[in-house]
Amino acid sequence: MAVHQLTPRPEQYSYVFGGREPLLSIAPGDLVEVSTEDCFGGRVTSPDDRPSEVVPFAELNPVSGPIEVRGAEPGDMLAVHFVSIVPARAQAISCTFPLFGALTGTHETAMLNAPLEERVWFYDIDLESWTATFSARNSDYRLDLPLDPMHGTVGVAPASGEVRLVVTPSTHGGNMDTPEARAGTTLYLPVNVAGAMLSLGDGHARQGEGEVCGTGLESAMNSVIAIDLVKGGAPAWPRLESDEFLMTTGSVRPLEDAFRISQKELVDWTSELTGMDTLDAYQLVSQLGLAPAANVCDPNYTMVAKLPKWALKTAQAYGGVHARLRTSAAEYLAAR
Repeated sequence: MAVHQLTPRPEQYSYVFGGREPLLSIAPGDLVEVSTEDCFGGRVTSPDDRPSEVVPFAELNPVSGPIEVRGAEPGDMLAVHFVSIVPARAQAISCTFPLFGALTGTHETAMLNAPLEERVWFYDIDLESWTATFSARNSDYRLDLPLDPMHGTVGVAPASGEVRLVVTPSTHGGNMDTPEARAGTTLYLPVNVAGAMLSLGDGHARQGEGEVCGTGLESAMNSVIAIDLVKGGAPAWPRLESDEFLMTTGSVRPLEDAFRISQKELVDWTSELTGMDTLDAYQLVSQLGLAPAANVCDPNYTMVAKLPKWALKTAQAYGGVHARLRTSAAEYLAAR
């Protein structure tokens, strides 16, 4: 396996999926060591900065890429395994935005109350203890939180030549903001254009389910991903696989439709893997499934549906590509 490096210069970051020339071209089975900037583009340098004033909306959530995967064609599936995700700076940043978040009026949910105060929190990152320290701004309260790094924005070019802002998740992936996109997990994405054109960014040192205030612990990341290709295997919506769970996603509004999409995708996948008919799979998912919210604040909300893999007995998704990528990841980490 070849190992590539991708360290974009500031002017090379992308703010869209689609319509971009690749920064890197790789073969299926290769690994990429990639650096990503935080969602503010590194422009928030003090708790006294106001993100809405120092970061133009169109320049939020820069992503690194695109990465061209040679041989990828529409109808194929990209398997992206997160080998490692490590915060690149000693601090992570979270904030409340006016007119953004799950518990405030927004541009799309009009209210008469005044917008929330724009407040910024800096979290000290300690990689040795693997913690981030929360310090309340207007109270005497501190708490060490365990790190759980993930990438909130990962996706490929959309279909039909469409160009989408990175902030909106959909069938191509994008800003799904699911904490499940952590090290050890494989993300499955449909290939819509030749080369797939994968990009990622929006690292969070950790994030609660739902991303309720609208931001996680926003952090630049040094990450390693292993990438493979399944010919003709494109799912309708992004899927994930960990050692313990199969997971499906839905990203739309309203939230109940995102829930329905993710659940239907899980029922269909379960039926496909076990050979059960749809209603039998529906019954099993209804009794064993989990339904964490990924985000309830982005232009599209994202829901995740999860099924423990032991329920599938010996069935393996996509011929065991997750296990193969886990082996590649272990070999890479052992050689470091």
